[in-house]
Amino acid sequence: MPLMRNCLAAGAALLCLAAQAQVLRCTDARTGQVTYTDGTCTGAASVREVEPRKTPQEIRLEREQAAEALARKHQQQQAEAAARQIDADHDARRERELAERATHPAARPQDYARSAECARSRRNLDVVISSISGTYDQNLRVETAQRQVDLDCLGPDAYAEVEKARALRQETAPPVVVIPPRHPVYTTRPAPPPPPRKFTQCNVFRCYDSQGNSYPR
Repeated sequence: MPLMRNCLAAGAALLCLAAQAQVLRCTDARTGQVTYTDGTCTGAASVREVEPRKTPQEIRLEREQAAEALARKHQQQQAEAAARQIDADHDARRERELAERATHPAARPQDYARSAECARSRRNLDVVISSISGTYDQNLRVETAQRQVDLDCLGPDAYAEVEKARALRQETAPPVVVIPPRHPVYTTRPAPPPPPRKFTQCNVFRCYDSQGNSYPR
């Protein structure tokens, strides 16, 4: 409200100045005193026109310009007041955030390597490794136990990165080529060749060996 009253008073002063149609400079011939008036000089004072008389159109234009200047000044003051309020709200919000941080400090990040789950997974991995016999199933158990250790001791985020690196190594690993041996390898000794056949007698149609087997002639 005080701001509005000041604006109205300033506007009234501007409108009064704009309403003056003429300004005369009066100089008293006897004392030399100088006065200004928008009417007529009294006595035998010399008169000099300082502000010429304005037409009604000029007076109306000046009043409109004064009103526009007053409106612009009022808008500027409102904008400055709004900016000050925004700054004050921002400072108050910042102070509240700092107070909340001081009252409730941020929680410390979880140490997965010192958790009970990590210790349990490590013990399980040691048991699996100690009982390994080199079979495919045992190797798969070791890999599964190692993945569980990575998850429990590194945390979900770091475990995801480890899995990405493991998958990348598997994709870029060179293929394993098995070269066959030059000579055949037998897992068992081949059976000895059968003894040569020895015929004991033959007739017109068949022959007989020493073991009694007959063969067509």
